Amino acid sequence: MRTAVAAALCVAVLAGLDALLPQLLNPYYLTILTRIGVAVIAAVSLQLVNGFTGQFSIGHAGFMAVGAYVAAALSVYAGAGWLAGLASALPLPLARGLYFPVPLVAGGLAAALAGLVVGIPALRLRGDYLAIATLGFGEIIRIAILNVDAVGGARGFSLASPAHPGLDLRYEGFGISYAVVLVAVAVVARLVYATGGLAFRAVREDETAAESVGVPTTRVKVEAFVVSSFFAGVAGALFAHSEGYVHTNSFSFLRSFEIVVFVVLGGLGSITGAALAAAVLTAAPEVLRGLGEWRMILYSVLLVATMLLRPEGLLGRRELVPVRLGARAGGARAAP
Repeated sequence: MRTAVAAALCVAVLAGLDALLPQLLNPYYLTILTRIGVAVIAAVSLQLVNGFTGQFSIGHAGFMAVGAYVAAALSVYAGAGWLAGLASALPLPLARGLYFPVPLVAGGLAAALAGLVVGIPALRLRGDYLAIATLGFGEIIRIAILNVDAVGGARGFSLASPAHPGLDLRYEGFGISYAVVLVAVAVVARLVYATGGLAFRAVREDETAAESVGVPTTRVKVEAFVVSSFFAGVAGALFAHSEGYVHTNSFSFLRSFEIVVFVVLGGLGSITGAALAAAVLTAAPEVLRGLGEWRMILYSVLLVATMLLRPEGLLGRRELVPVRLGARAGGARAAP
């Protein structure tokens, strides 16, 4: 009952913000808020693999690319007709609210399938070998997309349907973006802080010892990888529909490395730490924009200083209260 009430309250708050924020903020700030949401989803999903399961994946942007391009292609080639049909029977805001979860889920499922295909062979590797394998996957995806003309190839892919040229396929609202953020945080918290989440942390602490007591380490790692890939695909789909245009340059190795920085800076093993670091580091270049060319130097100095003064990350392995309460609601004890 309390969960249903909390969910209804969150929906009401997000719906209110979705209607109110466009009147208070210009589109530039709304875009930054959406990009922060995308970064938080990507960071929290990678935390499941790198922080809680103890693996080292640096190809997360590849799964974002899969989700972004699958969702964009679905909207351009089929979804525009569905949205136009809904808009003919319902008010356009309601039609958009009903339609946009479809490409997000489709992008997430496509990325999860890619995560399963890659994870089964790659997660038998450990350490540097796994990092190289995931990096290779990310580059394979990027190069493959560059050679697919149906999604724009090297030109990039615009979310404009030839069959419905007057229909805007972008999503510029606030509600769905942060509803997805809340779902991603809740799912990952439920996985790692429920009783079954001990398997993830056992693999992180000592994989050999975990195997000796019967933990199926390869299966656990694949499960973490698939869930992480799903939410990376959702983040990519959200990015595509908020920007209205996607290009492989947005999913290069540098993007994967940036997400790893979010996880490490927030604290390996802290969901809220990764979310906080993603929000701060995504907003920082824009906040410092007034400094001109010096802003990226100051941004880098802040990163170096943080890692020197607090090498365990902003929160270490600690969590903020709401995540632990969400885990305890399911009857599980939070990790110390």
